[in-house]
Amino acid sequence: MPGMNPRMMKQAMRRMGIESEEIEAKEVIIKCEGKDILIRNPQVSIVSAMGQKTFQIVGDPEEVSATSEEDIKTVMDQANCSYDKAKEALRESEGDLAAAILHLK
Repeated sequence: MPGMNPRMMKQAMRRMGIESEEIEAKEVIIKCEGKDILIRNPQVSIVSAMGQKTFQIVGDPEEVSATSEEDIKTVMDQANCSYDKAKEALRESEGDLAAAILHLK
């Protein structure tokens, strides 16, 4: 509620049985069909009300293509590189296996 003192807001929420907790997170990944949404520098809160938990996430979203473990292993084998390098190459090539392999060679 705009203009309301944050302390008073927290007290009002507690009276209504709503609790809020901050989580220290480094990044949040939301896995979707065919893509992932990566949220960097997140501020994550858990709001508990009436037996339900709701996660509120604020940060810098970035859409990345979803890569499977099998794709990462294929790039590792073909380019003779580490897991992290293969994963990053796949991310940069938007999931294109051939482009990721060529980039690493």
